[in-house]
Amino acid sequence: MSEELFPRPPAQVAPGAVHLPGWLDAGAQEELLAACRRWALPPAGLRTVRMPGGGEMSVRQLSLGRHWYPYGYADTVVDGGGERVKTFPAWLGEWAQRAVDDAAAAAGDGPFGAGARAAAYDIALVNFYGADARMGMHRDSDERSDAPVVSFSLGDACVFRFGNAEGRGRPWRDVRLHSGDAFVFGGPARLAYHGVPRTEPGSAPPALGLRGRVNVTVRAY
Repeated sequence: MSEELFPRPPAQVAPGAVHLPGWLDAGAQEELLAACRRWALPPAGLRTVRMPGGGEMSVRQLSLGRHWYPYGYADTVVDGGGERVKTFPAWLGEWAQRAVDDAAAAAGDGPFGAGARAAAYDIALVNFYGADARMGMHRDSDERSDAPVVSFSLGDACVFRFGNAEGRGRPWRDVRLHSGDAFVFGGPARLAYHGVPRTEPGSAPPALGLRGRVNVTVRAY
């Protein structure tokens, strides 16, 4: 789906973790961003997440399909106003499955496991990063499914730190994600710790009309 003049090739960052640069072309980025702006509106729109210890995430967030809260899923915004979560769109799941197929082809198929081509994608988290926002090292372990996670990036570039499944420390690898990039991790990398130590404010494509970074992570519950 890339329209880059000099396309960056797919890269396997770790077994089961594949970076797909420029996977979303300009039209697809605009379509996804327009959808994110609709989803961000109330009810069950963009919110600040409060952690159990009382701290707040610097990244603002909304959920599709099921509401994520630290640390679980519900049908309603149980840690807010109780609104029913917005519907997960089938087309987003189709995009995610296509990205998994492309990542599997780039990695030689094996690292994602036999179920990767039939994952029932039904939930997503939409994260908005302002200029000072970051995401600490964490792993996506609240889902019952082991289907690969698919991440789409819009707007400002960021440093995406992809680590290991043993803990938050090294070894890790830093990958620069641009607007339009996809990142897929499953199989042995499904529970790897990962985070975003910084974004690059002002680096978004001007035509997109976005200040900040939007990240959409698609998952199977």
